[in-house]
Amino acid sequence: MNVLVINCGSSSLKYQLINSDTEDVLAKGLCERIGIDGRLVYQKAGCDKEITEAAMPTHKEAIQMVLDALVNDKTGAIKSLSEVNAVGHRIVHGGEKFASSVVITDEVLEAVAQCNDLAPLHNPANLIGINACKELMPGVPMVAVFDTAFHQTMPEKAYLYGLPYEYYENYKVRRYGFHGTSHSFVSKETARFLGMDLENSKIIVCHLGNGASISAVKDGKCVDTSMGLTPLEGLVMGTRSGDIDPAIMEYIAKKEDLDIAGVMNVLNKKSGLEGISGLSSDFRDLTAGAKEGNKRAIAAIEVFCYRVAKYVGSYVAAMNGVDAIAFTAGIGENVGLVREKVCSYLGYLGITLDAEANAKSGDDCVISAADSKVKVAVIPTNEELAICRETVALV
Repeated sequence: MNVLVINCGSSSLKYQLINSDTEDVLAKGLCERIGIDGRLVYQKAGCDKEITEAAMPTHKEAIQMVLDALVNDKTGAIKSLSEVNAVGHRIVHGGEKFASSVVITDEVLEAVAQCNDLAPLHNPANLIGINACKELMPGVPMVAVFDTAFHQTMPEKAYLYGLPYEYYENYKVRRYGFHGTSHSFVSKETARFLGMDLENSKIIVCHLGNGASISAVKDGKCVDTSMGLTPLEGLVMGTRSGDIDPAIMEYIAKKEDLDIAGVMNVLNKKSGLEGISGLSSDFRDLTAGAKEGNKRAIAAIEVFCYRVAKYVGSYVAAMNGVDAIAFTAGIGENVGLVREKVCSYLGYLGITLDAEANAKSGDDCVISAADSKVKVAVIPTNEELAICRETVALV
């Protein structure tokens, strides 16, 4: 069957059409600047990208353009929309309401809307995308796949904050974690690739990109993860601060005359690698700067790697051991320097890297040496394929 995977942002939309039988991507692309002027990028498998500038006042027009491109006489991946058998939607926040993917119903949409306060920039856009698809493809089954669902197996000791308990009772303030679709996919793929029994394993997944998070996966279930109520907690990221002393917010506000919105803008958009380096949030720029002797670029890289290693160490403790560590996402898959620096802190675990293997990137590969006591691997993530698989399993 053919599954259309949709990932709606506030002003963007990513999509892939996947044949679930072969797991081949038939077409993919994105819509940008929705609500501004509009730009469609479309690429059929084996063909060059096509770029179309056109007005997209809302996500409905964007999705209509995607559907039109998919059935285009010349470069369409399918002949008619009847060949789209199901749609899988990425939903950022499912709160405590959803511990797994679900077929979308009116009741599900209402429950997702009740989580909007937990992800005000993402969930409303996700819902707009779902409603647009329902209107344009009536009768086609649709599935919601939640970023937070995989982490719902965390025990209470991992998700509760040291705050008045009524904040949890009344407002559901707790750790939720994100990138769950990626962590789920990569942990399973790691076990498969390394020939491990997933249900008798201890795996740490390092999803390192512009947004970055780490999870501890024991026996196939998440027992802890670094992001919290929002994606701001945890690792130093591209422009996010990660863990900080909460009192910094008050201190900065007084010094810079900022309100809460201003402080949160600093922590989410002006901090992290970009804030430390003063150069960029992109690791390609940082590594180039470091080679040129830029001290702040060097500091940003060192801080990032140190924070990753600290979280890995804490999750080894949480699981009382580790069998495998997987690096994934843009930085995790492509920046050997980061993998090398992170693993340099993990000698106490008996980890040694194969320098030649680590210098490469691409498909699934083991980068630990033959005598390493813990397997270390690079496992490319594929959230769209994971959403496709979840969709097929339900419909």
